[in-house]
Amino acid sequence: MQNLQKIFPKYSIALGALFLLTVAYLIVRGNSIEVESGEVRYQELVQAVYATGFVEATSVASLSAEYSGTIDFVGAREGEAVRKGQKILSFQSPRPVFAVSEARAALAEQRAALKDAELNYARKSNLFGQGAVSRQDVDGAEKSRDQAVEMLRQREFRLRMVEDDLGKLTVRAPFAGMLTLQDVKKGDYVSAGTVVATVVDTTGYVISVEVDELDVPRVRVGQKAVIAFDAWPERRFSSVVSRVVPMTDRVTKTSKVYLTPTDTLDLIQEGMTATANIVYNVKSRALLVRKGSVFKESGRSFVWGIVEGRLKKQPIATGASDLAFVEVVGGLREGDRVALVPEERFREGMEVRSGARAPNDAPGEPK
Repeated sequence: MQNLQKIFPKYSIALGALFLLTVAYLIVRGNSIEVESGEVRYQELVQAVYATGFVEATSVASLSAEYSGTIDFVGAREGEAVRKGQKILSFQSPRPVFAVSEARAALAEQRAALKDAELNYARKSNLFGQGAVSRQDVDGAEKSRDQAVEMLRQREFRLRMVEDDLGKLTVRAPFAGMLTLQDVKKGDYVSAGTVVATVVDTTGYVISVEVDELDVPRVRVGQKAVIAFDAWPERRFSSVVSRVVPMTDRVTKTSKVYLTPTDTLDLIQEGMTATANIVYNVKSRALLVRKGSVFKESGRSFVWGIVEGRLKKQPIATGASDLAFVEVVGGLREGDRVALVPEERFREGMEVRSGARAPNDAPGEPK
């Protein structure tokens, strides 16, 4: 019994000390926090207008049937390259064929009428010299001959017109390119006005993007832009603003802007989806902090700075910004460390435990 009395006081003292240490640890631990942080550094700030759009070929020809008829020849199909002037297809139609036959018959008839008028004028002229007919008869014959000559010109012109129409039964490529539409087959019937083929010039493309009306005043011809395509999301291509259409769509509240690629784009196609950042301002040296680090209170901007291992609520003055970063024009210096993600539990003076740091500690470097 005496041995137990001697042992228990020793254990009581040890347990008490352990309890006090645990309480002290929890108190200290409760007033410290792990924070993901990064250093504020001078970086290049690029301000750009973001827009989306599509690839458009600089030359596209939609070829329609001038007459209704039946396809009797197919020279090229979708996805095939064509030469300038190449015969893509032709079809039969009775209307222009009949018009040519009719015009040729009328022309032959008028040539015969002119020949008769010329003979009549010559005969009347001889008779007038012999005193057998009057001057009026000669003038009448001359007038008839002149009218026949004029009528012959008209019928020759008419024949040329209908022969040109006959040529419209053949569809030819207006320039070298690629057929992106042509799905008719021999024997198919097509109606007048139907688009039967589309030729795209694959040597030149532009990017047509829609820019929000609020951003349009920042966009100017000649500005540089960076393009990305959904087909190659990891690649970037250079371009330049070539045209700004001075009209805003009443529904979408956007204006169309055309970008001309300055890089070689061998793999793009008409209709591909593209996104663009049109650069309107570049600051070569700006003190940057991530937008996510900044929070507002009572209309003022703050960050949670980390000073001597503790949190400090730091008011800042901000300037220009892009999609990810904002310029700090007051309240911070290069090398200052800030919390990247402000949290509700942050309090002034909280101890910051060593935590995750942003890659390269460089909030100004776009990811």
